[in-house]
Amino acid sequence: MKLLRFLSISILPLTSLAAKRAQKADRFEEYHSRSLSSSPLKLDDSLYDELTATPRNYSAVLLLTALDPRFGCQMCRDVQPQWDLLAKSWVRGDRSGASRVLYGTLDFNDGKGTFQRGRMPNLMANPYDMTLAGGIYDSPTFQRLRTTLKVINWGSQPSAESLHAWVSRHVPDGPRPPIVRPINYTRLISITTVVLGLITVLSVAAPYLLPVIRNRNLWAAISIIAILMFTSGHMFNHIRKVPYVAGDGKGGISYFAGGFTNQFGMESQILATIYGVLAFATVSLALKVPRMADPRTQQVSVIIWSAVMLGAYSFLLSVFKIKNPQYPFWLPPF
Repeated sequence: MKLLRFLSISILPLTSLAAKRAQKADRFEEYHSRSLSSSPLKLDDSLYDELTATPRNYSAVLLLTALDPRFGCQMCRDVQPQWDLLAKSWVRGDRSGASRVLYGTLDFNDGKGTFQRGRMPNLMANPYDMTLAGGIYDSPTFQRLRTTLKVINWGSQPSAESLHAWVSRHVPDGPRPPIVRPINYTRLISITTVVLGLITVLSVAAPYLLPVIRNRNLWAAISIIAILMFTSGHMFNHIRKVPYVAGDGKGGISYFAGGFTNQFGMESQILATIYGVLAFATVSLALKVPRMADPRTQQVSVIIWSAVMLGAYSFLLSVFKIKNPQYPFWLPPF
């Protein structure tokens, strides 16, 4: 009889331990099955206490927020869609629960006791102090991994990827389901409509556009303009952010900067004009003048265009002389 009583007393702790382990396992399975249909879990004070109770054999990642417009927490409303996307993506990618991670959301209206008991940040005083908490298995204190969302590196705006990176750093080794964003059908339809519209317009306008696109003179003009623009220092002005003009120290305006490594914005425009005049004069002498049937008109044209070239080139050399007084070359009349 005494032996039977001794065996019963000895078995009780083992039974209690087994019951606790079964309870822990059942707790995770219960909440994981709920997550499969609705994730993240919507919590209140009692569910928060139950989910974070120790000992536990799972990780709980919980967002403590305040979505009510009365609190004026814009950060809360910005983060919530990304948080929901993270929770849903994680559950879809880990339906078996191999990672043993649960996601939940506790709103201030549903968990005032938890906020007060845990001395949570005052969301009305500082809207950026939303709290993201994580309990890792049987860690002694659940609040040990609490962080405010302003600590997370968002980049340009809140994103599910940033939350995913934070969670992945803190949960134990296991599956890390990636973020899977839903298909944006509105955007897809819009892009498809625009593409089809462009194809239609191009198909209708092709007979009129192709002769223009294939015109050699048009491309020659575009090429000459581009060459003149870039050889005159257009990119230099954008990179160096040079001034358009500058004062000469005598109450006047200086259009040319001293030295060959400096220039003003107007200076590049003046040089582009000079190069354009020289190019046009050269093309006229090479192509247009030889086609003239009247010898006298041809002779006059040669003299005019030669004078234009001489004057433009003379002015160009004088600009070099302004930028560097030691420049040795010059041409009349400048």
